Parts: sequence; C-alpha cells; structure tokens
Amino acid sequence: MTLHTWLAFFAAAWLISLVPGPGAVSTMATAARFGARRATFNLAGLELGLLFVLVMVASGLGAVVVASATVFGVVKWLGVAYLVFLGLRQFRTTGSEVHGLSGQPRRGDGGRRGLVAQGFLVNAVNPKGIVFMLAVVPQFVNPDSAQAPQYVLIGLTLLFTDIVVMNGYALFATRVVGLLRSPRRSRWLNRVFGGLFLGAAALLAAFGDHS
Repeated sequence: MTLHTWLAFFAAAWLISLVPGPGAVSTMATAARFGARRATFNLAGLELGLLFVLVMVASGLGAVVVASATVFGVVKWLGVAYLVFLGLRQFRTTGSEVHGLSGQPRRGDGGRRGLVAQGFLVNAVNPKGIVFMLAVVPQFVNPDSAQAPQYVLIGLTLLFTDIVVMNGYALFATRVVGLLRSPRRSRWLNRVFGGLFLGAAALLAAFGDHS
C-alpha cells in the first residue's frame, strides 16, 4: 500500500467512524449511564467487533455471508433482535440509575465483561458493517502485494479513527448528562437512546432484502 493510498483510506476511515450508527448509540448510552471511564469497556468490545468483521472480510468469510441468503438472514435478524433488546433495556432504565445521579449502577448491567460483550455484539452481528467493509476495504488493497501487512495497516487505521471518534461521542454524552441532573430529564434521555437503538434495529431490518 502506497502512502497516497493509505492517506486516501485514512480519510475514508474518518468518514466511516464519524457516521452515527449502532456503535455510536451504544457508546453514548453507556457513557451517559455509567460514565466515560466505564464506557471504555464498551469501546473495547466495539473495536474487537470491528476487527472481527475485518478478519471476516480479509479471509473471504464476509463474502460467504453476503452471498448466502440464509446465513445473511440469520446474522441480520440476530443483529435486529440484539438492538431491540438494548433499546428496550434502555427504556426501562430509570433516571436515578444514571451514573453520577444516585449511587452505583445496577449490578450486572455495568460489569466490564458485559460491556465488552455488548460492544462486540453490536459490531459483530451487523451485516451492514460486513457489506460496507466488503465494498470499501478491497479498493485500497493492492492484490499484487502481500495482503496481510496491508490488512494489518488497515485494521490499525480503523482502530485509531474509531477510538478517537467514539471517545468523542462518550465525552459528548457525559456532558449532556451533566446538564440533565434531575432523574426526570435523565429518564427522557434514556428514552431517546432507547429510541435510537430501536431505530437502528428498524434500519437493519429493512437492509439487504435477498428475496
């Protein structure tokens, strides 16, 4: 990969990361509820999920998922179901459970492993991400050169831009929570995030009709 090609991909990576999606919603919802520091575990899961999708694309498994209507449908509806679950859970979160308003978050909801798993699943079971990676990433890979180093560079670039952007989303969410001190206002904020999760689920449900 030449320097010119990498710079072009670097610019594309910023656009990929900046476009709001389920990952951004998950980051903001986690940061708003548990604080920016605890949201780093959700961010770690998101990046693991991103790398998982990139490995699928690099190994050819992504093309298999997209080509098979059955496999694609299973991944798609798993993703839809999980986003709906996150949305409904966010709706049930009360204003007093938001980090920094009263006490500690409920046990089990803010555990490190749980947040990592949440972030991973948000990206890993999103077939839109697989299709997007298949459409964009190969354009920057030189087929006449060793591909492994190129995919490593692509992965590091995506990780860098996504970590910077998601941290920005997390900080934004914590600032918003700081302005919404009352449990009532925080409850409405949770409903907004719940609605965003459900909206993302609806968009994913309408995506990629193989019929």
